[in-house]
Amino acid sequence: MRSVKVGSKVFDKLVNRSEYGKVRLQKKVAGIIDKVRSEGDGALVRYTAMFDKVNMKRKDLRVTEAEISGAYQDIKPGIVSTLKEIIRNINKFYTNQVPRSWSIRQESGIELGEKFAPIEKVGVYVPSGTVPLVSSIYMTVLPARIAGVKKIVMMSPPNKFKSIDPHMLVVANLLKVDEIYKVGGAQAVAALAFGTRTIPKVDKIVGPGNEYVTEAKRQVFGYCDIDMLAGPSEVLIIANNFANIEYLKKDLMAQAEHHKGLSVLVTPSKRVFNALSRDPEIPGCIIKVKNLEEAANVSNMIAPEHLQLMVKSPKRVLKNITNAGAVFLGQYTPVAIGDYIAGPSHVLPTGGTARYSSGLNLRSFIKSSHIISFSRKALCGSAGWVRELTELEKLEKHWESVGVRCE
Repeated sequence: MRSVKVGSKVFDKLVNRSEYGKVRLQKKVAGIIDKVRSEGDGALVRYTAMFDKVNMKRKDLRVTEAEISGAYQDIKPGIVSTLKEIIRNINKFYTNQVPRSWSIRQESGIELGEKFAPIEKVGVYVPSGTVPLVSSIYMTVLPARIAGVKKIVMMSPPNKFKSIDPHMLVVANLLKVDEIYKVGGAQAVAALAFGTRTIPKVDKIVGPGNEYVTEAKRQVFGYCDIDMLAGPSEVLIIANNFANIEYLKKDLMAQAEHHKGLSVLVTPSKRVFNALSRDPEIPGCIIKVKNLEEAANVSNMIAPEHLQLMVKSPKRVLKNITNAGAVFLGQYTPVAIGDYIAGPSHVLPTGGTARYSSGLNLRSFIKSSHIISFSRKALCGSAGWVRELTELEKLEKHWESVGVRCE
């Protein structure tokens, strides 16, 4: 591990590690979005041949019921039972997040409240590499489904057989995803944002992806909503003498399985520092601090996606933590448990964005409307304040819309 000092140039780069702003990438993605927006399905077919090396026709873009039925025959039966158990486990977490509409009535004749409603249509992007990323499906679809989203559309790149991995199709089917399309990359994001003859336009796009997908999400934001601009996976571990060295090594090395994964160890312990700083096999950097309070401050500055507290009393340290996508407490809560089965979504803010944003959750799929009701008495009783402010801002017609009701 590389030793890094707080306040050094390397530390500053660690804190300010945004992956965005690459001009060449921005231009390339903008061109893809423009073509999809203007040419629709034709552009999708052409880009699929170009980037995925798969020749398809427009009618091939959507996954058929026959493909989904066949997927169940191509996987081990036991995996379906496992997936159902995981789905039940995650359901328990999200059912506790459902917000309830509310209102308060005042004696003066004023009633104020808030009404919650689910987003109507959501697009879920699921990357596809050499292995099926089934966890990315249930970690994004489940909170949307529980929130009450009416239509969920899934996009994933096709394989060489012009299909999607059967495990992914089965999970999507178990979660009752409405439509599945074999389209990947920036072109998939563009199709969801603007719609094509085949693919419906959605209100929000969620899910992880490579730098092209992330940049596309950034560029279409405003035409629709997005969950976040997710970058490479990250873990920061705060550990003291209590920590098991072997556990630390395995947890830090687990991040190396992710492309450009970031591993950071922050410790006040000489034993931990000496044991791991000299190990060339372990990726990432190690930061020596005076105590656990300073460790928490350093962690807040870095604002990691995943934060593990490998200390005897993790809840004491947790009190000082303000910036983290997800926090894992104690020796027996590795990040991997959160990646797959714990309950909360593993789609979390990266690149330091945990300073101001949260991980994907049920509220990500719900919008609220403010409800306001005044009686005539309440309106006219407040009219003087409105009069003062409309005069100040020189908005006479605003005042007239109130004043006419109190004549």
